[in-house]
Order: sequence, then structure tokens, then C-alpha cells
Amino acid sequence: MSSERTEVQVRPGVEADLAALTDIYNHYVRETPITFDTAVFTPEERLPWLLSHPEDGPYRLMVATAADPTGTSQEILGYATSSPFRAKPAYATSVEVTVYLAPHAGGRGVGTLLYKALFEALAEEDVHRAYAGIAQPNEASTRLHGRFGFRHVGTYGEVGRKFGRYWDVAWYEKDL
Repeated sequence: MSSERTEVQVRPGVEADLAALTDIYNHYVRETPITFDTAVFTPEERLPWLLSHPEDGPYRLMVATAADPTGTSQEILGYATSSPFRAKPAYATSVEVTVYLAPHAGGRGVGTLLYKALFEALAEEDVHRAYAGIAQPNEASTRLHGRFGFRHVGTYGEVGRKFGRYWDVAWYEKDL
């Protein structure tokens, strides 16, 4: 394990994280097909999303941080969430999970640490399955989900249009 990795801490997200989390998400909105949102958000617009992920229950927000060299502040490296899979009551024991990393934080094991903490938290909840939709191609995300026991259950072909082209989304599930 690298020293960079050992300095990473994972904790529940708090309102003070909102600006940094919004910046991370907006990178993916502007630069990638990973999210099908097409317009960036302000932190105020993202506040309801943050508040929908309390510290307990099945819908969580876990944040990875690294202390700066002086130890006076913490940089947010990324986050993982579990959110409602679908709105209908019978889906209540299923969650959709996702990870977003700061552009410079990939390849350091941050996504693995985030999912480990998220799934440990969910182990105490009444959650039966986790689902993840991965816009294709995205080998890094496919590998991450495979490490956590997700299995491919199907692909929606050309389900979203962004940047002037259509994108497939592969769906994965994991027993919890």
C-alpha cells in the first residue's frame, strides 16, 4: 500500500463538503459521458442531493479526504453514494451506488476505500441488492465494481445522448 493511500480517510459527507463535491461532479458533467447530466450545477442546486444522504439509513454519502502537507486542511478526493434505485415502495431494499473521484485522484485506491466504507455501512441496513449503471466504455469503473463482486446483468444500448453521440449503459448488481 502506498503512502498516498494510507493518508486517505473516509467519512460521512457533510454540508461543508458541498462546494468541493459539486466541483468534482461538474468535471464529469462537462468532460465525460460518465453522467448523463448535461448542465453543470451550483452548490445550491446540489444541496437537496446532499441532504438526501443522511449519516444513517440506506442512502449514504461517503467522502474520501487527504490532509494537506501542513495538516491544516483536508482535500476531498472523491465520494461514493447509495441512493434509491427506483421510487416505488417495493424497490426500497435496493440501492443504486456510484463513485466519483477528483480528476487527479484516480489510480490511488480511493474508489476502493470509498466502496469498502459504503458497503460496511450498508451491511447494517435493510438493503438486499446494490445496482450500478456504468456508461460504456469505462474500464476503470468496470474493474472497481468487479472487485466488489458486482456481476453484469445487462446493457441498455444507446440509452443516452451526450456530446453528439449515443452511449450504452451496462448494469451491474451485487448481493448485500
